[in-house]
Amino acid sequence: MLMAHPAVLKNLVEQYETLRTLHAEHGTARARQRMDDVAYTLCVSTGTRDIDAALIAARHRLPGARPEDDSLLAA
Repeated sequence: MLMAHPAVLKNLVEQYETLRTLHAEHGTARARQRMDDVAYTLCVSTGTRDIDAALIAARHRLPGARPEDDSLLAA
């Protein structure tokens, strides 16, 4: 599997978090569609099938992440 560059993953995670906030605050269809698009790209980029798993996988690949750190897995 191809691995996305950490800078790309960081950008996608930041975009998703921003869009999630915008959608929660404003709930526009445009924000929701963009959030869905970024979520899909994150899933493809990390080889996962849902956004929660994609966010965890992306964060573990970012610089400074500790491979043994499972704190992001807590639900």
